[in-house]
Formats: sequence, structure tokens, C-alpha cells
Amino acid sequence: MYNTNRRKFLGLFGCGCCSLFLPSCSTVPITERKQLSIIPESRINQQAAAAYENFRNKSKLVTNGSKLEEIRKIGKRMEKSVSAFFINQGKNDPTKNFGWDYILVDNDKIVNAWCMPGGKIAVYTGLLKVTQNTDALSIVMGHEIAHAVARHSVERMSHAMTINLGTTVADIFLGGAINRTRNTVGQNTGLDIFQLGIMNPFGRKQESEADYLGLIFSSLSGYDIRESVNLWKRMSEKNKGKEPPVFLSTHPSSKKRIESLSNWIDEVIIKYPPIKI
Repeated sequence: MYNTNRRKFLGLFGCGCCSLFLPSCSTVPITERKQLSIIPESRINQQAAAAYENFRNKSKLVTNGSKLEEIRKIGKRMEKSVSAFFINQGKNDPTKNFGWDYILVDNDKIVNAWCMPGGKIAVYTGLLKVTQNTDALSIVMGHEIAHAVARHSVERMSHAMTINLGTTVADIFLGGAINRTRNTVGQNTGLDIFQLGIMNPFGRKQESEADYLGLIFSSLSGYDIRESVNLWKRMSEKNKGKEPPVFLSTHPSSKKRIESLSNWIDEVIIKYPPIKI
């Protein structure tokens, strides 16, 4: 009786999952990779916009000067080029509903930049010491914009939901074995097997995709993408001895990134030349 009910439940659960997930598949622009998008992008963008405003209000920002103007100039150029590319291709422009904005955060200790869903971009002053020139800065900004264009935040949240749902249901029939194993490994090693085995590799895939798309966006905007290799050589030197083992990281190693970028550059220059706006 138990086995019959279990099979019936799993069958219904499987049908329910299919009806939920199949209509929720989308495609990453340009790479055409299939991705899961359970959560509406509009909802994520709205939440991101609120978080961005909160961050702006609490952070020390550079409000004028040549560096901020450079960031805005690159951003505006990239906005127009990316939008024009998709329109020229007769495809839906994934940035059409973006509310673009750019800020420069006054923090020399943080070597970072990010783009929230919906086109809210922050660059930290510490990053400018590594980029050193406009072409390199365009590579970083292209990469961050690529995360938003590819809807990586939507995909990560959707991915996490499916994992949580799947393991919860599986644990019902395994008597909690999955969670016990996860907790035991976590207590003994301080590591999360789901993070190591699923989320980290998934994160590295998204980062590589953003590297590729970012090169394209930078090239479309008329910047010299060959500078990407020099940028990551400088980044590698700065992070020397600080990079975690690849399996512990959500990002590819600097060495891997340099190899990939070197392999992509010629193809991108040929296939995605600068767009005249």
C-alpha cells in the first residue's frame, strides 16, 4: 500500500513539476543556452531597484569627476550598442525595460563592480587601480551587464527553488537521509555538499557565460577587447596566493579566464564588430 501511494504521489509530483517548469524555460540571448526562469523577471527587477536605492543612500559615493564620467560614458555607449544589436537582429531587446543607472563607490579596499537585475551598476574605486584604462573598464562593465542581460539572478533563484523542493520531497521518502548526510558533512568539514557539488559549478558556468557575453558587448561598443587578457593578468597578480581552490569558488580561476578569453577574442572581433549608433 505504501509503495502504491508513493508511486502515485511521485507521478503526480512529477506531472506537477513538469507543468511548472516546462513553460518556465527561457533562452539566454546570443549563447542560446536554455535556462530555468520560474520567478518573473519583473519582480526581481523591482526588488533589485529597491535594494539599489537603499545601497545608494547608505554608501559613500563619488558624485563628480572624470572617473564617474568615464563610467557613465562607457555605460551609455554600451546601452545603445547592446539595444541596437538585438533590434538589428530582429530579436527582442532584453534591456528594453531596464532602468539604467551608474554609481562610483568611494572604497579603495574593494576591487569589484556589480550590476543588479534591471541595469543598476556600481563600480568601486578600488577596481580602477586594476583596470587602469577605459578598454579594461569596459570589459568589467560588459561582464556585469551580461549578468543582467542573461537573467542570471532569476536563474539562480529558480535553480535554488528546484533544488530545495526536490530534496525536500526526496527526503520524505528517504527518511531524511539527504539532510542527515548534508549536516554530517557540514559539521565534520565545514563545507556544504550542495554548494560544492551543484551551486558552485553552476556559478562558474554563469561567470564564464558573462565573460563571453561581456566581450561581445564591449566589442559592439567599440572597445579593444584584447585588453581583457591584460586585465586578468593584473587581476591574477593582485590575487596571487588569495584565490581559493576552484571547487570552493563560484568563479573560474584567473588562469582559466585568461585561457578562455584568449580563445574567444578573435571570434568576437570578427562576429561582433562595433555598431554604428
